[in-house]
Amino acid sequence: MAGSPKDLQFREMKDTITELNKLIKTLRETIEMLKAQQEQVSQERDNLKEQVDYLTKKLFGRSSEKGIAQIPGQMELFNEAEAEQDPALAGQEETFATEPPADKKTRRPRKDNAERFQGIPVEKRYLDIPEEGRVCGICGTPLEKIGEEFVRREIQFTRPKVKILEYYSVNYGCPSCRKDAEQPCIIKGKEGHAHRVHGMASASTVAWVIYQKYFNGMPLYRQESDWKQCGARISRATLANWVIWNADAFFRPMYDFFRKKLLERRFIMADETVCQVLHEPERRAQTQSYMWLYRSGEDGGPPIIIYKYSETRAGENAVDFLDGYNGYLMCDGYSGYNKLRSAKRTACYAHIRRYLIDAIPKGKELDYTQPAVQGVMYLNRLFEEEGKIKKKNLPFDAIKQARLEKEKPVIEGFLSWLEKQAPVKGSRMAKAVTYARNRIPYFMTYLEDGRCSLSNNPSLSEAFTYPQLFEKAPVCGAFYEKRCG
Repeated sequence: MAGSPKDLQFREMKDTITELNKLIKTLRETIEMLKAQQEQVSQERDNLKEQVDYLTKKLFGRSSEKGIAQIPGQMELFNEAEAEQDPALAGQEETFATEPPADKKTRRPRKDNAERFQGIPVEKRYLDIPEEGRVCGICGTPLEKIGEEFVRREIQFTRPKVKILEYYSVNYGCPSCRKDAEQPCIIKGKEGHAHRVHGMASASTVAWVIYQKYFNGMPLYRQESDWKQCGARISRATLANWVIWNADAFFRPMYDFFRKKLLERRFIMADETVCQVLHEPERRAQTQSYMWLYRSGEDGGPPIIIYKYSETRAGENAVDFLDGYNGYLMCDGYSGYNKLRSAKRTACYAHIRRYLIDAIPKGKELDYTQPAVQGVMYLNRLFEEEGKIKKKNLPFDAIKQARLEKEKPVIEGFLSWLEKQAPVKGSRMAKAVTYARNRIPYFMTYLEDGRCSLSNNPSLSEAFTYPQLFEKAPVCGAFYEKRCG
């Protein structure tokens, strides 16, 4: 039985409402999806802007990681008690207001010539009067020397000279034996062993080539031109052979000795950096190679610094060099070092601080509401306390005790701050927080011994003292392990 017109109208309106509800739900879902996409696009845009600011700062900004100024705020909680406990400070307020700050840097006095050229031999040259001019122009009496007077000082550079040394043996024979004996007695003059059995290079020549190449950074092709100007036509291939042969023959025993001594130490620092090698067999010139730096720690012993070349950054390179080492190892967060099971790792707070500095938004260096700035403030305080301890020249046991008293609370505060961070995924702050959290197991290791270091900065400063671009073969100098053909 058909319904009445009102029932049909009611059903139509009910269906319309249902369709409208479905449409509203669909539109709401679309709006939510668009909002999520907009937030994602906005975040990607912010991340890209952050990356542009970071790269711009790396290209054109200052390289120093030192903060612009000490920002007042929550970090003063660490030294508030020390500042307030001295009652004598109240009576010295006027004195402090008028006196210059104690740590104000004074301008270094300009060095005189005696300091600038200390150790350089001095040759005196006299501006004398000719013999015929040493006569009095008034009475004709011969003049007498009454003294000397300083006129001027000059620096003279003598260009290296090339000369050929030919050695001849002087032979002696017995005149009697020559006539009567079956075997005549002949003695030849000997001058010792030559520097090389084959070739003309003397020890001084090879030393000069290596010095120019690795100390002055002069490529072999430029040295080839320099030798030509001195009158000697020596090809760069010959110069390369001199360097390679002598490095392997004379420096490898020294390298092996220092590596052995380094592994006997209880504290080692390590770092690796990219280098480029030209004309390497079966590799493109654009392919990245790596230079590994290993050096002794700040334990008061004689410093040992060794470089090791490798074609890759694989962790096996560190394992091969540090095979069996079970002391303290200071390095960055590169996962390749995780393969060193026996070494006791320590965290480098300089690397952690560098990540946080890179995460500070442009123009926000003094905004201590920024999480990255807060993290940098903690680490700045840590380095400040370490500097105060090192200035006192304390024994290692006293350094350990001072670190436990002054630096451990700062690290605990930093860990508490780090635990509360929830940065946006993909941002530089997220990278900094992730890097720091991955290093948490090693945060307190350096507190176990006063000879441990707070950062890997000594290694970082040494990692860029060798040439970044090599000719033909990888490194062939005194501290390099790989022999190249």
